[in-house]
Amino acid sequence: MIKAILVFNNHGKPRLSKFYQFYPEDLQHQIIRETFHLVSKRDDSVCNFLEGGTLIGGSDYKLIYRHYATLYFVFCVDSSESELGILDLIQVFVETLDKCFENVCELDLIFHVDKVHYILSELVMGGMVLETNMTEIITRIEEQNKLEKQESRENLFGVLHRVGGNAGIYGKTNDPELDSIQGHESHSSIFLPKGVRL
Repeated sequence: MIKAILVFNNHGKPRLSKFYQFYPEDLQHQIIRETFHLVSKRDDSVCNFLEGGTLIGGSDYKLIYRHYATLYFVFCVDSSESELGILDLIQVFVETLDKCFENVCELDLIFHVDKVHYILSELVMGGMVLETNMTEIITRIEEQNKLEKQESRENLFGVLHRVGGNAGIYGKTNDPELDSIQGHESHSSIFLPKGVRL
């Protein structure tokens, strides 16, 4: 079972942390620091598995990691998980992020943390591996993106309908407050953000 998934940069700054077992927040920070010190001091030529730190379970757990450019992707697992299987899972996770963000970088993990967590939840939930097929994962993410776009479009039409009232987008409405904004004499128009079409 996967106990934690940690992503941090070369300086130890956490960019993603997901714990599948309860740890108080201060202990989570200590685990991240300890894991960074264990992983970052290792040479690139050694294997990507090592015993877990004392805070996360010691020799009963393994840290399996990959280092990509400025980021470390670390999975803390118990002895029931295959090291090579987890390395493959890390690769699938990184390639999925790369496809979703087109050349993923550290800033994508910072500014799109909700999407990164959504992608991670398609791979792992409750510490159990759900899906390793990248095509399936990307299909689910594209479906989610379509739903989000449809919802934002429906919200925009709802706003336009409220502003336009019974008279449509232009003209007088049943709401005196909106009439004062739109103006009675001239037809006013609603300016949409750049790139938004009706």
